[in-house]
Amino acid sequence: MGFPNCVYMNTVDAFENDIQLELDLLERFKPQKKITTNAVFCGSGDSLCAAMLAESFSDYAVRACDPLEFAKNPNLGSKKHAYFVSISGNTISNIKAARLAKSSTAITKNPNSKLAKTCKNSIVLNYSDSGVLTAGSIGFLANVLTCLSLVFSFRISNAKKPYQSALTQTKKIKAKNMIYFLGNQYTYPIAMYASAKLGEVLGIDSHYEKIEQFSHMGLFSAKKGDTVIILEQKNTHNSALAKHLTKLGLHVYNPTISGDKINQILFYIFVSQILALTLARQKRIKECYFVSQKKTRAASSAMIY
Repeated sequence: MGFPNCVYMNTVDAFENDIQLELDLLERFKPQKKITTNAVFCGSGDSLCAAMLAESFSDYAVRACDPLEFAKNPNLGSKKHAYFVSISGNTISNIKAARLAKSSTAITKNPNSKLAKTCKNSIVLNYSDSGVLTAGSIGFLANVLTCLSLVFSFRISNAKKPYQSALTQTKKIKAKNMIYFLGNQYTYPIAMYASAKLGEVLGIDSHYEKIEQFSHMGLFSAKKGDTVIILEQKNTHNSALAKHLTKLGLHVYNPTISGDKINQILFYIFVSQILALTLARQKRIKECYFVSQKKTRAASSAMIY
């Protein structure tokens, strides 16, 4: 499946290959033992999205925050078990926050990282990728599955269904002008993730917002011809919203799939990734934007590491 592991693979090809490798991850994934609710999940970027999904699937019994918030709230480190989520395990803000935690676990790909050595325990993510620096996909999914399994019992069945459905439905999305991703409890973190992928892969500015809040805030910056993508199952509220937005001249898409909450989450993750990939292919882009922007990436890395 996918492309051969090759140092000459361009970063958009690597992104596609990593997306395809997610199907193997879904087949092999082994959940963690559920934890008590006296916990906080902490991460940055994609990892914060994974932490927020854990929060939402626990019905907010556990909390999610970013490492700077954690560091500024000493009670979090003294009263809750902290899970620090980081693929590399080398993000400096996570490491500094972990030093303040009385009880902590690193969720990371790198068991020898500074974060893993700082935390008292580690959960090592087990997946294979292209070995090429590219936009995050399979690592994000591994993080999501691991974090969710700590707070929510689930089984993955017919992993190809959400992937194939996402392929089919994403083809119908004609993204134009400003793009707004909307989500609710279980999908708002994915809306955030979807926006991040457009930035990383294409350098496109987009917005993410909760469905209800969009009518209060984001709608007033939307212009005729913009695109709104609702990442939630169809219901009367979303149908009414789509109707009103269409009358304003916005392009509205509400991709949906049947099945349990896990299948739906997987579907929307795939939609987010495939949309970024599809737009890159349409524009004949071979290198992810964040990889090509060396000065910007250097500034980012200077703050992150």
